Amino acid sequence: MKYADVVKLLQYVYGVVFVKLSGISTIVRGASPRPIKNYIADKSDGVHWIKIGDVKPGAKYIDSTEEYITKEGAKKSRCVKVGDFILSNSMSFGRPYILKINGCIHDGWLSISEYEEYVLTDYLYYILSSTMIQNEMAKRASFGGAVQNLNADIVRELVIPIPAISEQKRIVSILDHFDKLCNDISDGLPAEIEARRKQYEYYRDKLLSFEEGKNA
Repeated sequence: MKYADVVKLLQYVYGVVFVKLSGISTIVRGASPRPIKNYIADKSDGVHWIKIGDVKPGAKYIDSTEEYITKEGAKKSRCVKVGDFILSNSMSFGRPYILKINGCIHDGWLSISEYEEYVLTDYLYYILSSTMIQNEMAKRASFGGAVQNLNADIVRELVIPIPAISEQKRIVSILDHFDKLCNDISDGLPAEIEARRKQYEYYRDKLLSFEEGKNA
């Protein structure tokens, strides 16, 4: 029996299955051609070179880059595609972003791909953004009280809940609604914005809190 079939069976029996992220996806670290200045290219014939500076404040997606690298540089880097997740292993530590472009990432990023057979993209985004997963990453990456770099092994070992696709869709619909409410008052009073953000985070974490007991 395929692993995906085992997951679906456990979902049918228990409603939700807990799995290591490595069991349902491919997680790797980026790579940098060096010296990078030798591989910078023009937009017309280059490949997107994704850097933390390309992330807009509060963004969910990355859809453009300021720099490009040559096709030769891409061979020495890590290529990622539309729909993949990338997480910074230092700046904006562990925050997930979804790619809307194909490109390459340097070794300051981790990528998560090939998950689509098990989870919806938006569901995985909300799980990775949740307080429980963010805290778990920070805890595992801490040494001597200070947060160190997030590495691929830490992310591979994360255990996440995966309900049936129908339940994933329901959760995403609710959280999308809350997220829209937060964004709709982005020009309001700071206290009002903060209160709405905390309300959103509370309901997000409640919706994504499943009783763990069945691992696959």
